[in-house]
Amino acid sequence: MILNSETATVIAEKLLQIKAIKLNVDNPFIWASGLRSPIYCDNRITLSFPELRTYIRQQLVKAVQEYFEGVDVIAGVATAGIPQGVLVAEALGLPFVYVRSSKKSHGLTNQIEGRLNSGQSVVVVEDLVSTGKSSLAAVDALREAGAYVKGMVAIFTYGLQVADDNFTGKDCKLVTLSDYNHLIELAVSGDYIPENNKYTLMEWRKNPQEWSTNFEK
Repeated sequence: MILNSETATVIAEKLLQIKAIKLNVDNPFIWASGLRSPIYCDNRITLSFPELRTYIRQQLVKAVQEYFEGVDVIAGVATAGIPQGVLVAEALGLPFVYVRSSKKSHGLTNQIEGRLNSGQSVVVVEDLVSTGKSSLAAVDALREAGAYVKGMVAIFTYGLQVADDNFTGKDCKLVTLSDYNHLIELAVSGDYIPENNKYTLMEWRKNPQEWSTNFEK
């Protein structure tokens, strides 16, 4: 779910303006998974814009306060969720930890960095949700450490069905500041893309794997 439509529109427009989100249906981007996609999102860029960084922090804090009560700890997902999580934790006056994608191979072999006690209530902060796989791996690690994960807040989600299914399957509530639907509507109305690109962009979201495969043919 999104925090609210007004915030979703503001965030979508800002991400387009600073080119944190790029759209290209003719020359798709290649994700780390190898899939071709007409959209690429890098929310790390928002950290370089103080006013936007502050607005995002304020809205993430609002999401935590409105949807999750009795939070003991804020957790960021490495790596892009770490700075956002620190900003949220600082604003709320709460402890912060972050979760690696896997345990370190040396030292204390930690996967969770920081002080986390069993039984503490945690809200996870993420920058972007695609399939939800890596985000939910962090949730699993926190639960295995004895934490009670109340849910997750994120800047943006592609709104893929597989992500919805994954979050439902893990019984993890997800609240985002903006989403794909608001982005595409804003991209068309704001002349960031031609209107005839809208159909292709919406088709990609239905089945990214099939869209990628068909593009390569």
